[in-house]
Amino acid sequence: MSARETSSGRLGNDPFAALGVSPTDRNQTSVSRKKRGPKSPPAAKTQRTATTKSRKKPAPPEGDSGALSALPVSHDGAEWDFDALDARIEQAISLLHQLPLPEGPPPRSTMDQFADLVRDTFRAISPLTYLRQLNRVLYAGRSFHVDPFGLDPEFEERADRIADFFYRYWWRVDALGVDNIPGGGRTLIVSNHSGMLPYDGAMIKHAVRVHHPARRTVRFLVENFAFYFPILGTLIYRYGGVRASMDNATRLLNDDQLTAVFPEGVKGLGKLYRQRYQLQRFGRGGFIKLALRTRSPIVPVAVIGAEEIHPILAHADFLKKPLRVPYVPITPTFPWLGPLGLVPLPTKWTIVFGEPLTLPLEYGPEEADNELLVSELTLCTPSHP
Repeated sequence: MSARETSSGRLGNDPFAALGVSPTDRNQTSVSRKKRGPKSPPAAKTQRTATTKSRKKPAPPEGDSGALSALPVSHDGAEWDFDALDARIEQAISLLHQLPLPEGPPPRSTMDQFADLVRDTFRAISPLTYLRQLNRVLYAGRSFHVDPFGLDPEFEERADRIADFFYRYWWRVDALGVDNIPGGGRTLIVSNHSGMLPYDGAMIKHAVRVHHPARRTVRFLVENFAFYFPILGTLIYRYGGVRASMDNATRLLNDDQLTAVFPEGVKGLGKLYRQRYQLQRFGRGGFIKLALRTRSPIVPVAVIGAEEIHPILAHADFLKKPLRVPYVPITPTFPWLGPLGLVPLPTKWTIVFGEPLTLPLEYGPEEADNELLVSELTLCTPSHP
């Protein structure tokens, strides 16, 4: 075999040949690798401690634990990494000074001005910039005296100004019979539900604060899915909304709170426009069970006008599972106008508060488990089961 064949042929591509190792040495090397010393005793098992946050999304809270869960937005903005955005922008801008120019670099002042222009442009078009400002507004003057459900008195006072605008000018609400609400003690408000988002709960709350002699605070229950939207969950918590559950409602009533429930639930919020003012099923008599267990009077409420603020024409059911929401509405403005399509229409509202209804005294708290009695005492029946 010629030297050329050795250098460029089969042997020339052999890594062992390049190192000067003969076939005999290779076999000895492979055998020596198989011969190993005695195995060392197994090391003691140690418990591993996670050093990084798990990527798995935590399961939604159940029962009354939802009332004490952390707010969706932290006080210091840790869940929105604004500093990382600034670092990336500065890193991108630093590359501008490394660009080679054929006629020589321009004066440093000119390059700095151009870098500032790019920096300001990035920050102006970045959504995180607006989230940062909104985060500051939400937590400006935050009170440290909040109740177990997250109600912030200082935020509530500021939010009342916004609620008053919608109440007086946007929806021009007429509130009738507000004096029917007792001046104190546990009271259960039972209302119809509509409007795609819980605007009706906020307007009932504001109507009582404005027109009731005692200016009582309404704690309205909100469907669970609303608390998983960015920012919206924080607003609901701090304004007095509570995650809807039997445990939370019982705790509020036992604390002599004025509590509003919406038995139609998600079916009422997401019903189509052609079904407007048609009551959906009022659950399984949950509000009757609450009234029996807590001995609370019931104040029926009718909200008229919220059906038209978001006329839902259809549902995009194929998006429910990926987005983890009970419904994805299609309205004349959403999703065609993007976020602007979520702005409610300025309709005329009327809120009517009925006279209090007290269940017979012979029905004690133990009767809440009597399904037949609960069905008979249900005050509202659905027009379409």
